[in-house]
Amino acid sequence: MHEAPGQVILGLDPGTASTGYGVVAVTGNRFRAVEYGVVLTSPAQPLERRLDTLFAQLTDVIGKHNPDATAVESLFFNTNVSTALSVGHARGVALLACARADCTVFEYTPQQVKMAVVGYGRASKEQMMEMVRVLLGLGEIPKPDHAADALGVAICHANTNVIRLKLEAIEARTDSRGHAG
Repeated sequence: MHEAPGQVILGLDPGTASTGYGVVAVTGNRFRAVEYGVVLTSPAQPLERRLDTLFAQLTDVIGKHNPDATAVESLFFNTNVSTALSVGHARGVALLACARADCTVFEYTPQQVKMAVVGYGRASKEQMMEMVRVLLGLGEIPKPDHAADALGVAICHANTNVIRLKLEAIEARTDSRGHAG
């Protein structure tokens, strides 16, 4: 049986100091880690330089792998406003890099990622990282944590996208038969 060509998904876990990225190839129900890591910036640099570094390195990753889609963890507001603003800056730069590369972006909450990867929306960080390791067939949990998180976001999109595409196909069939959609 011939298997349909797969998809390449870039997962991102944005942060100004450390942005995790993970490139996952998906064929059928199999996942393979293509590349993962983090973009680190120095707190000694001005914010605009840090964001420029982030943009340049994400642009390189996107150019190298030409992902079919990018999955980004949505901004989770916490009580530390400066942390939320910092993550917001990094997210904006990541979204801009994707837009410049004409790569469609999908956003997922931390609970959606946990549900799609572990099957439980309140899974621990350790459970998430172990399941990422298992699903990707890796010998050890990806390091650093932000890279493992980014791989998890990519896996979340792969799992969620299958359902979304099936629903769209059902809606298209229903619409083509003249039924209300």
